[in-house]
Amino acid sequence: MRKISKEAREFCEADKQLFIGNKWVNAADGADFETVNPANGTVLCRIQSAGESDVNTAVDVARKAFQGKMYRMSPAKRAGLLHKLAELLLRDLPVISEIECLDNGKPIDRAIGDVRAAVAHLRYYAGWADKIEGAHIPVSDPDTMVYTRREALGVVGIIVPWNFPLVMAIWKLAPALACGNCCILKPAQQTSLTALYLANLAKEAGFPPGMLQVLTGAGETGSIIAHHPDIDKVGFTGSTAVGKKILAASAASNLKKVSLELGGKSPNIIFDDADFASVRESLVWASFYNSGQECTLGSRIYVQEGVYDQVVTQLAEDARKLTIGPGLGNPDLGPLISTDQLDRVMGYIESGRSEAELISGGNRLKGEFSDGYFVEPTIFAAENQSIRIVREEIFGPVVTISSFSDEDELIDMANDTRYGLASAIWTQNISRGHRIAQRLQAGVVWINGYDLFHPAVPFGGYKESGIGREMGKSALDLYTQEKAVWVKL
Repeated sequence: MRKISKEAREFCEADKQLFIGNKWVNAADGADFETVNPANGTVLCRIQSAGESDVNTAVDVARKAFQGKMYRMSPAKRAGLLHKLAELLLRDLPVISEIECLDNGKPIDRAIGDVRAAVAHLRYYAGWADKIEGAHIPVSDPDTMVYTRREALGVVGIIVPWNFPLVMAIWKLAPALACGNCCILKPAQQTSLTALYLANLAKEAGFPPGMLQVLTGAGETGSIIAHHPDIDKVGFTGSTAVGKKILAASAASNLKKVSLELGGKSPNIIFDDADFASVRESLVWASFYNSGQECTLGSRIYVQEGVYDQVVTQLAEDARKLTIGPGLGNPDLGPLISTDQLDRVMGYIESGRSEAELISGGNRLKGEFSDGYFVEPTIFAAENQSIRIVREEIFGPVVTISSFSDEDELIDMANDTRYGLASAIWTQNISRGHRIAQRLQAGVVWINGYDLFHPAVPFGGYKESGIGREMGKSALDLYTQEKAVWVKL
């Protein structure tokens, strides 16, 4: 078991305030909450909870900053600040990853990878800051000139989930800040610590007051942000149910722009001509990475009939070999995030026991792990595609595996979902790979791989999996608006 550093321990144990205008302040009403280590259920510290008055103050500070220093800040200056923040994240990588490990529960190597991914995104969007261009548009009148500008939106609320706290924050902050917006970050109540650490680094990097602020709290804080009439945009990652509420809040307030990265129930498709060495290497991680708490994971596995038994046997063997434990011990899988999530996942497992065939797993870990929120990786054989564990997002280490005979049957099953986030196809027939990719209703399709990401590649979902595209050049459209300027010469 890795020993926690003095810096990370002291940060995690100290009670936390809100970060408004580059200052640490208490919530106006003094409300706070506990944050818990999911590996053992112990309280790490208490954190201030932002209410309506605090949100109003943060919005006022952000609005003044946007109309003042941010309006006059050059793109090169914005790029420099993002590069500096990336440097500070790398400098403090060991401490930040340990904080993420304690607060979220994920294995330490995964937390380190998350910090490196955050750095890559900051550097990528720093490169875009001075390349956000308009265009000249020829019109019929030679004495008229028309050009367009892409301008920042203003004040942006960013609401992120607990499964990848730092990375998801940076996915949104980096393009929003590169475009010249002022941001109010609202981390998940369960995992606020790395966002608060990031606030300190932003101040050290030289971010002016109001450019980045952090308001912690429960869902009520997010709701206040979503309804606020002087916030111009909300970027949200989380459940589809909450995403619908944020979209409704936009309609009920000021028609603020909204981008949503929501749930998934992704099909992982294995044909009988797949490279099975590659399939086996990938499948256990595509099923159970981050203890199943990832919206893109292939929670619905579809295997062609001739190789179905082989794949089921191998996946069950590999799942049983996965190590489980506290993140500082660097196991394969850490705990679930909370008692609520534990109860939710175990509820789905009990439902699955009555609806499908349990192949492997299905239990909460006891003994030395009884104080934490640990669940075995669980596999169900499910030929009935209408049962809950096939249709609903579980967000835990639970997958279903089903057989198919031909492409048409496969497409019917794969697309029979209200979600459309990600998907994968395993085949050595490249024509079939492209053909199936065109027919799948998903925003991301991987062929002969899984969970591949890069800052330059857009990411987002079809159907109820979201609105808009994160990452790549596409993300710039989420945080800017276009203006046409007509000039009579």
